[in-house]
Amino acid sequence: MIARIWHGWTKPADANAYEKLLRDEIFPSIAALKIAGYRGAELFVREDGNEVEFVTLLRFDSMDAVKGFAGADASKPVIYPKAEALITRMEPARHYRVTIDK
Repeated sequence: MIARIWHGWTKPADANAYEKLLRDEIFPSIAALKIAGYRGAELFVREDGNEVEFVTLLRFDSMDAVKGFAGADASKPVIYPKAEALITRMEPARHYRVTIDK
């Protein structure tokens, strides 16, 4: 199992809109792609002064499955057009091999 972890930040005023977009549109649209090996998503949110951090964790069976989602450059963030206006900064995605999953 591979965990794809991505960090992005919004202004506090945009945080609720971005969380709603992830929950109601982005995550369901990823699931609707029916990517072989995609196993779901989680969202973590942390308020930190003048910005809000969003951490997404997407689970895949393999790096090939990750590339089915992200393309050949697996570390490149996949940003939906509606989200671009809400995100103030972001990091490349990182991938981890999941060794314990209880």
